[in-house]
Amino acid sequence: MELDRISKIDGNSRSIRDLLSGVKYSIDYYQREFKWETRQVTELMDDLELKFLNNYEEGHARHDVQNYSNYFLGPIVISNKNGKRYIIDGQQRLTTITLLLIYLNKMQKSRENRVHIENLIFSEKYGRQSFNIEVEERISCMKALFNEERLDLLNQSESVRNIIERYDDIQTHFPDSLTGNALLYFIDWLIDNVIMIEIVTYNDDDAYTIFETMNDRGLSLSPTDMLKGYLLANIDDQETKANANKLWRENILIMNELGKEEAHDFFKAWLRAKYAESIRERKKGAKNQDFDIIGTSFHKWVRDEKEKIGLNSSQDFIDFLFKEFKLFSSIYIKIRKVTLHFDPEFDYIYYNANNNFTLQDHLILAAIDSDDDEETIDKKIRLVSGFIDIFIVRRFINHRTLGYSSIQYTIFNLMKEIRNRDLHTLAEILKGKVDEMEETFDAIANFALHSQNRRYIHHLLARMTYYIEKESNIATDFVKYVSKDIKKPFEVEHIWPDVHGYHEDEFPLNHEFSDYRNRIGDLLLLPEDFNQSYSDLPYEKKLPNYNSRNLLARSLNQLCYQKNPSFLRFIEMSGLPFTPHSKFKKADLDARQELYKKICEKIWSSERFEIDQ
Repeated sequence: MELDRISKIDGNSRSIRDLLSGVKYSIDYYQREFKWETRQVTELMDDLELKFLNNYEEGHARHDVQNYSNYFLGPIVISNKNGKRYIIDGQQRLTTITLLLIYLNKMQKSRENRVHIENLIFSEKYGRQSFNIEVEERISCMKALFNEERLDLLNQSESVRNIIERYDDIQTHFPDSLTGNALLYFIDWLIDNVIMIEIVTYNDDDAYTIFETMNDRGLSLSPTDMLKGYLLANIDDQETKANANKLWRENILIMNELGKEEAHDFFKAWLRAKYAESIRERKKGAKNQDFDIIGTSFHKWVRDEKEKIGLNSSQDFIDFLFKEFKLFSSIYIKIRKVTLHFDPEFDYIYYNANNNFTLQDHLILAAIDSDDDEETIDKKIRLVSGFIDIFIVRRFINHRTLGYSSIQYTIFNLMKEIRNRDLHTLAEILKGKVDEMEETFDAIANFALHSQNRRYIHHLLARMTYYIEKESNIATDFVKYVSKDIKKPFEVEHIWPDVHGYHEDEFPLNHEFSDYRNRIGDLLLLPEDFNQSYSDLPYEKKLPNYNSRNLLARSLNQLCYQKNPSFLRFIEMSGLPFTPHSKFKKADLDARQELYKKICEKIWSSERFEIDQ
């Protein structure tokens, strides 16, 4: 069907309030997968923050928000059929906005003044509440997020797990600049100034014709295509140009096989890492600088800044492609493969990816010089990724945010500082940065589980469990401890059951018991079905079952210290204060908390910056 033969089409500019207020959307079963990753969510959050702050002024009246500039979120294509509105294109963005609204609703709960946005999340009819994007398999998930309840992930679909993880991303990466007085202004702006173009048809054929026309027919060149065209056009020799084109196509093909956005992400990471000298300030009226322009239109930046890059002659363009592009694209591909498949040689990369640290590629590429040999490159990769690992863990145990906007300047400045450094200098800089960190592992003393750090505590427990098993020569698998795709995924579980009566002698008040119960010394990583079977049993009845679990759990049981020479040897060599606990009272939990601190100090030691490792 040709576009001009479509029977009827309505197109209008709609705010988030217009799109979600009192309107129900359905999604056909073959389109129900929610696939956005951390990168898309953090980029959207960063875009929204910058656009908002470009208008916001502390102290002005809230009604002035109506004069703020709009943010265009893109089109949404709707098929209006059988009395229902089906989303044909736009569900990833609209679902993410809904998750953001749920988080914002939670953020403003304790405030006297609020923006009433519940009706943009769900509506009520005949006493029945339903979410405005109606997908049967998501109902329990969305309810749990809205009511701040924990959801049982066992047997959940990939989309539901993705939704929960992306909600965690929003919590983790929500900008600090929007949490204070600006919050209500931001919510006002989000619901009335963030705009989508709503295209409504009245049958699926028309909807898909429009969708395909917008996405396929134009064959518009991507920034990657335009950059290639510019670089090749400046090579005089035709045979060299053909070889350069072949090299480009081969490496871009590999990236595309890793993910459809990988090529785009590579050029952002590479060009920022090696050439960006400036970054936009986060204040009203600030203009985009190198870092920001590369992020949105790297092809234009290369053309405009060719002298900064050193592209003056045909030979310069040849060297840029056959030396710089060839080397850094191959390193990027190597990094990305390790983020997907655990490699003990580059394990820090996998750990950082598991913590959704999106700027890892930038720092690693910055440190590598195009004249480095392969051995030096591998050592630099391990040094930089090892630093990031310490940076992440120290921040989250000290309740410091890892949100993109909060760490962007820190990472940008470090990126420039380590750019092209030799191996010894790189190691010294990174070790110095760790030694200068205000955040230490002393914070473990009061570190506890709460609604926003479960992912990080899961990671911490997985690392501790993996470490002590590996050092004790026990077969172990870090991926198993963090994977959501295995039959019985591991979850953070409490040693103390949630029964105040068992601990009234030490905690007369229930809230004191609950707070202490969430300390990390009371936590283990166990298969999800374990908690379902044993959650309410007193500690003494659960203890025998711990001995058949992972080593961190087994170490509670006296039997773990019998006929276990490799574990005993590890305790002696490490000096770690492991001890069994026949009972688990407050003093036992405190001792366990201290043990966890000592394990963390071993795992995240600055000894890793010895360059012969």
